Amino acid sequence: MRTAYCFDLDGTVTTTEILPSIASEAGIAEEIATLTRITMDGLISFTDSMRLRTLILGQIPVPRVHEIIAQIPLDAHLQRFIAERSDDCFIVTGNLDIWIQPLLDRLGCRSFTSNARLNGSRLVLDHILDKGDAVKRIRSELGFERIIAVGDGANDVPMLREADIGMAFGGVHSPTASAVGAADFVVHNGEVLCSLLKAL
Repeated sequence: MRTAYCFDLDGTVTTTEILPSIASEAGIAEEIATLTRITMDGLISFTDSMRLRTLILGQIPVPRVHEIIAQIPLDAHLQRFIAERSDDCFIVTGNLDIWIQPLLDRLGCRSFTSNARLNGSRLVLDHILDKGDAVKRIRSELGFERIIAVGDGANDVPMLREADIGMAFGGVHSPTASAVGAADFVVHNGEVLCSLLKAL
């Protein structure tokens, strides 16, 4: 059976949240962290939150964002798991392709992301990813028979529900109640998560 592994990025594969790290550049890390947290909890829609965060953080030049993201640490166990199965692993993230491309290059697997582009110096948001739609495309267009998804927040719920097996992961912080409710397993350690993924 051909299995695809879908991973949220921020706070799942990375060991810190990406957007608050970018926000540190503008001195608003706590504000963006709060916005990220209430978004993860489902108190504001991911679409509205992403539009707001893009508007605020879009003031920071993309090359500087890449420098910041280059320093973002990854969970070593998950990075190794993905490297060993790069054809079967996918990063499924609402984050912007234009910001996170250096991280995707480090991971070396395929991805589904939100999309933005530069119009002059202005960052233009083109598309916000629905993670459930990404899982449907992986199944219908790429021929995977079974999909295992890993995430931690409210915007991961469509992905966890659409997958055959959903895992709520608390590697950086506890997964939200909505993610736990949509998952078949709850795991809080990267090494344990990878052992479980290999066993399934």
